[in-house]
Amino acid sequence: MAPELIRHIRELLPHLRLVQVYGLSETGFLTGLKDQEHADDRMLSCGRPCPGVDVQVVDESGKRVENGHHGELVARGANVMRGYWNNPEETALAFRNGLFRTGDVGYQDADGYCYILDRLKDMIVTGGENVYSGEVEAVIYQHPDVLETAVFGVPDPQWGEIVMACVVLKPGRALSPAELIAHCKRGLANYKVPRRVEFFETELPKSGSGKILKRILRERFWARQERAVS
Repeated sequence: MAPELIRHIRELLPHLRLVQVYGLSETGFLTGLKDQEHADDRMLSCGRPCPGVDVQVVDESGKRVENGHHGELVARGANVMRGYWNNPEETALAFRNGLFRTGDVGYQDADGYCYILDRLKDMIVTGGENVYSGEVEAVIYQHPDVLETAVFGVPDPQWGEIVMACVVLKPGRALSPAELIAHCKRGLANYKVPRRVEFFETELPKSGSGKILKRILRERFWARQERAVS
């Protein structure tokens, strides 16, 4: 959850106890972050593993990485599904070494707190550098005129991909692409700054659970491209 959204909730509802959890349809809750743990140094964390749940961060070979190193989050526990119904092929792809592959990239700190950086399939590779869309979105949300945003990669002949941001402004606000890009430059390395910004008059497409559907936003850019982005 973007830190700016957490701060905004606290301003609107100062007596509310905010609890953040992370999980998937296949797992239920994997981690949790209590209200008192939403401190500045852990504002980007989704919490520590829930009781009875083992959450690890592994590299591409499935080997566990050291704290602070990036990798895919994997999990096991009584709450994790055993497999997809009548689909052994997808089930085999979803598990490795007895651990369920979440498809999320992130890391754990020395105290076991988990940090989600991006979906593996949403990670942007521009000029050989990895860009995590969640990091860029968190900076965009810091702008007072922004209501919601989605960041993803679009094809580029020179860099392979460039960073693009789709943005919805708050009612009655005005903002130009150049102004938003200048805002991002103050908080991001140059290669992470959006090279293309598109403003939407209506809300961004969402799933039934309220998740922004980046697949719909980017599919028009990747049509007939050699690299498939799911």
